[in-house]
Amino acid sequence: MKQADVIIVGAGHGGAAAALALRQAGFEGSIAMIGREKEPPYERPPLSKEYLAREKEFERLYIRPPQFWGEKDIDLILGTSVSEIDAHAKTVKLSNGEDMGYSHLIWAAGGDARRLSCSGADLRGVHAVRTRADVDRMMGEIDAGAKRCVVIGGGYIGLEAAAVLRKLEIEVVLVEMLDRVLARVAGESLSRFYEKEHRDHGVNIMLETGVDCILGDGEKVTGVRLSDGSEIEADMVIVGIGIVPCIGPLIVAGATGANGVDVDEYCRTSLDDVYAIGDCAAHANDYADGAVIRLESVQNANDMAKTAAMAICGDKQPYKATPWFWSNQYDLKLQTVGLSMGFDQIVVRGEPESRSFSIVYLRDGKVVALDCVNKVKDYVQGKKLVERHAVIDPTLLGDNDVALKEMGEGAAQGGVRAV
Repeated sequence: MKQADVIIVGAGHGGAAAALALRQAGFEGSIAMIGREKEPPYERPPLSKEYLAREKEFERLYIRPPQFWGEKDIDLILGTSVSEIDAHAKTVKLSNGEDMGYSHLIWAAGGDARRLSCSGADLRGVHAVRTRADVDRMMGEIDAGAKRCVVIGGGYIGLEAAAVLRKLEIEVVLVEMLDRVLARVAGESLSRFYEKEHRDHGVNIMLETGVDCILGDGEKVTGVRLSDGSEIEADMVIVGIGIVPCIGPLIVAGATGANGVDVDEYCRTSLDDVYAIGDCAAHANDYADGAVIRLESVQNANDMAKTAAMAICGDKQPYKATPWFWSNQYDLKLQTVGLSMGFDQIVVRGEPESRSFSIVYLRDGKVVALDCVNKVKDYVQGKKLVERHAVIDPTLLGDNDVALKEMGEGAAQGGVRAV
């Protein structure tokens, strides 16, 4: 039976970052990284942006050149998944039937795109945006003449895909069951701004609208029937309604968890010597007032990877990273820092009409998050306010002529204090 000192399950951002962090910390033991795809670790965010838009070749998405992993004595086992874990024997069963032993296991398997449950969901031409293969299929259909697309879901994936498709002159209808886009991650001001931007670029946004079924000719999608009975013709459908964490083998093995696998401040699961990181790891987050959440971001995957790697190396450093995210749509760069969940007040800096502004989110008077659209300075300077949970006079916060760095600790003028 094969053996590795550390087995990493998942070859995405989290898995790659964990292997890198182990080697950077001086870990000299054997490392095996198991990935379901046949590709070496690559960046996922560009899939719905530069890669789909044909602005970046796939080879430029590699996290490291393919030969790098062998040079660092990291064994890549690709095109393979883990089907079972025996936490007592410290072995995993691979999809090819082989068993493999470990001393430490890092679970970085991420999640699968959530699928529609209605009829027609399996028709050819219904796509997710999760892997290179997903996007390659979409690109193939566009090359074959697809001109009309229905995007289901008004989150970042759906909006980013819609923006790229419009650049490619594809007709786009975006269907969102809630009353605004980005409803789960941002305040109404940002939602309405992005709705206007997409409509100005020709996207037909349908809010408070559900999907009854996907229509087809028995093999290929031909349209979408909405909950009100109306039908939209389509050559392709993109579904962006979230992910389902890949945690099945962990839970069967006895790990605790529901919406993700539960981990402590060192990314340890309830199983001995088993860690979990990234999209699938449910953790108590200080920026969410200690609530147990999952964060689906490159930042979270990378920082959790370092936490797990350092713990394995005997240098425990609790996960305390500041959450940040980004989204590129058209010529708009959105940068978010902190978590806006539970906010009770917002302050807008600048004019949305200028397409360069920030939204500051407050909870109990404390700065908890910022959404910055084409406003990099606010993002960089606002991070420090979020990290200190600064309490600042909202009038001062809204003064676009006053830099956020002047509102930090020690800024003097009575309207500012840190808690």
